[in-house]
Amino acid sequence: MADEKNPFPGENNTGHIWDDNIRELDNPVPRWWMVGFWASVLWWVAYGILYPMIPLGEDSTKGVLGWTQIGEYNDGVAEVQAVRAKFEDQIAGMTPAEILADDGLSGYATASARVLFGDNCQACHGAGGQGGPGYPVLADDNWLYGGTIEAITQTITSGRQGIMVAHGATLSDQEIDTLAQYTVDLSQGQANEAGAELYQTKGCFACHGPDAKGLQIMGSANLTDAIWRFNEDDKLASAKYTIKHGVNAANDPMTREAVMPAFSARLSDNDIKKLAVYVHKLGGGQ
Repeated sequence: MADEKNPFPGENNTGHIWDDNIRELDNPVPRWWMVGFWASVLWWVAYGILYPMIPLGEDSTKGVLGWTQIGEYNDGVAEVQAVRAKFEDQIAGMTPAEILADDGLSGYATASARVLFGDNCQACHGAGGQGGPGYPVLADDNWLYGGTIEAITQTITSGRQGIMVAHGATLSDQEIDTLAQYTVDLSQGQANEAGAELYQTKGCFACHGPDAKGLQIMGSANLTDAIWRFNEDDKLASAKYTIKHGVNAANDPMTREAVMPAFSARLSDNDIKKLAVYVHKLGGGQ
């Protein structure tokens, strides 16, 4: 645009004007900005020389420093392992019970196992051991196989898979209803003579004990407490289903599945010991 037609003569604008007064200026870039720009270009070149940067198919330039992310990670792991070594060496020669009795090692094991628990146990048992649908609570004092440090260690090492026989083919619907109501009444501290008689005549005591408190050697459930592993919202329906279809019953495709996997092939002996101490200290150890 010629100066005589430019409403802002001598302003060094491009002549592009909108709405009478919005215009595009043609000033040079500030020196400080250009210095920063060329400094960033030099920094980019230097970085590309020193560190891996430019992709080359499935690889990249290596950089003269030989730095890699995995190398830095391995160095960090080595530093952590060096700090832990004195504790890990002691734990290797001790039983879980001895570790639990040593305040210093017990504290170390608990702190170290928090990550192990999150990686291996939390998905089923909850972040705080509160359990999940169909999975046992680890923070109470109810233990199918016992809550001693030795029992917990064995559970983590070898896993557990109890069996509740499916009685749908051997009991009538009325008998299942009676027994289910009996277990609900037991958990609420109420008497049920018909259910108690059927409990004895059908041989339920053989697994759950004459007092219905379960047998740890078999991993059978305590029927007298208020802890329900499956479907606490409708206890009666849950009890009926379990009696009818069982737990891990091979002859019933509708059986409940309840398996604790073995971790002996996945975790080291030290990690298992630390996890046992951690679980024991969640609040339910004996």
